[in-house]
Amino acid sequence: MQVTSARGGRIRLREATVIEFGGSEHAIFLSTLPLEFDDRVRLVETREGRQAEAIVVAVQYHDGRKAVAVKFLQGACDWVATEP
Repeated sequence: MQVTSARGGRIRLREATVIEFGGSEHAIFLSTLPLEFDDRVRLVETREGRQAEAIVVAVQYHDGRKAVAVKFLQGACDWVATEP
């Protein structure tokens, strides 16, 4: 998937990543973006272009890596929970 974060209004930061854990209301992924609690992001599934808006609810650093947990803003997001 692609993760896009809007920083400072017009600046958009984007990276490709993989959902490590996904449910209908939350997802966790590794990220190198400068994401913080309460940031808004857009997740785009790369094969079919399905999208979801989300808000960062937690960030954890471990061994030089950063895990980001998000909550979907529109409610249940079935495409994240059903990915193989």
